[in-house]
Amino acid sequence: MDELLQGFAKALELIVTFDPEVMEITGRTLAIALSSCLVSTIFCLPLGSLIHFKSFHGKRILINVIQTFYSIPTVVVGLLMFIFFSRLGPLGVFSLMYTPTIMVIGQIVLISPIVLGLVIASLSSVDKGIFETASSLGASRIQATFQVIKEARYAILSAVTMGFGRAISEVGLALMVGGNIKGYTRVLTTTISLETSKGDVELSIALGIILILLALLVNIVLNRLQQK
Repeated sequence: MDELLQGFAKALELIVTFDPEVMEITGRTLAIALSSCLVSTIFCLPLGSLIHFKSFHGKRILINVIQTFYSIPTVVVGLLMFIFFSRLGPLGVFSLMYTPTIMVIGQIVLISPIVLGLVIASLSSVDKGIFETASSLGASRIQATFQVIKEARYAILSAVTMGFGRAISEVGLALMVGGNIKGYTRVLTTTISLETSKGDVELSIALGIILILLALLVNIVLNRLQQK
């Protein structure tokens, strides 16, 4: 209990004093998570719409596969990134290992099934009559699709929020492909892991509290957007 209280006090101190190292790590954590979430959304929204509105053989199986990857372990994604982007891998020529870029790519792969699956579920929850009504009033297929997306926008934003939460909280992938390099690829989750292994539980608790507060702040902003 004392360690927890000391962790709260340490977190408050780090936040109030704007500790340079903690601010740097927090900023990098937020930048990587937001970048991966944005790219994933740009990719998954049109793809999810295509899967939802298009009828094809094996559609149900494809959706089941996407949903299966909701729970893919971060270390498995990290292993795939390592195989493809290591020096001997097929994409090793790009020299992206142990850089923030590979961390963003890995997080995109990690959260895309979540965003994609929830986008499809969001569109499926909209009354089919909306698409049919829009089409009967002269709207093109694309216009009718946008109307359905507009109706599902709150649920889609929730899908994006879920993806962000998954991205900002992962640690295995960041360690495997980022390397936890101080001043370059170190993020909050990898710092917590490092400090805990060093026995500095108080600092780990403080960083954990900061991570939770950061996630809470972003979720509040997204919820405010939903309300507007």
